[in-house]
Amino acid sequence: MKHIHMDPQSDGFYGAYWQGKTKSDCALIAMLGDDPEDYMARSAVKWILRKGVNVLTMSPAKKDYGHHNYPLERIEAAIAWLEAHGNRRIGIVGASTTGTLALTAASYFPHLTLTIALTPSDFIWQGFMQGNRDGCREWPVEGESLFSYRGKPLPYMPFCYAHPQYWQLIERESKRSGDMLNSRKLFDDSEAAYPITEAQTIPVERIQGALYLIGAEDDVLWDTAKYIRRMEKRLSERAHTCRVEVALYPHGTHYVFPEGMLRMMLPLGADLFVKMAFQAAKKYPRECRETRCDIERRITEAIVQWRQI
Repeated sequence: MKHIHMDPQSDGFYGAYWQGKTKSDCALIAMLGDDPEDYMARSAVKWILRKGVNVLTMSPAKKDYGHHNYPLERIEAAIAWLEAHGNRRIGIVGASTTGTLALTAASYFPHLTLTIALTPSDFIWQGFMQGNRDGCREWPVEGESLFSYRGKPLPYMPFCYAHPQYWQLIERESKRSGDMLNSRKLFDDSEAAYPITEAQTIPVERIQGALYLIGAEDDVLWDTAKYIRRMEKRLSERAHTCRVEVALYPHGTHYVFPEGMLRMMLPLGADLFVKMAFQAAKKYPRECRETRCDIERRITEAIVQWRQI
């Protein structure tokens, strides 16, 4: 697929821009994949382009798979670039940590008028790196947040486990539960040790347009259902202008991707992969598939309604 590549030095952000065959003046910033041009990102692009909107894929940096002090200015620069290239309406979608990034960015930048957050948290936590350090695939970064703005880390919940105990706990919990990755105890213990403050909480009431919060009760990476319910409660208690749709499912795991998008990512063996990754998908395969199909419907309708405004 033809696209335009961007990097922080020349464009102010790391990403790739993809235009559909049908002319559109709407664009969705998609943070789905470790790199804006990797297989996962390209699969998401194919799915989104079929909804009739342009796509800008983004990620932190080349071969940087962690999330630590990611400058929100890069989202700000991406919005300006999209507007300068004929997009009158801009949205954002993210999953997992980038679901939290999508919410944070939308709370800062009102030009984002569609926000889709899959398995997000309602707060910002300590930044982390990924790679290989002392036999650990991931470790927290001392003194750094997930995100920064204007040169300052945003307030964050610190982890109560330092390196290497951080990864050792995740490994131990994953082995105990039989999941590919289980970090729920890491987040639960850290929140118990360091209760979330208002400064660390994402002010979702500042988000404009349409807001979609999507997750599953059986998520073992963190308690996204609890986080989404807290956001729902916060919005019920505070004035806001965004239209909110919450979708919480009993079964769905951390991979609450639209079914069609997942099958583009894994055309042969999508169900098998999810079953191998998470015990809940092995126990409830039909329910997890039904969840993804319903998410496919919801997000498709959300994009279609948004671009027709």
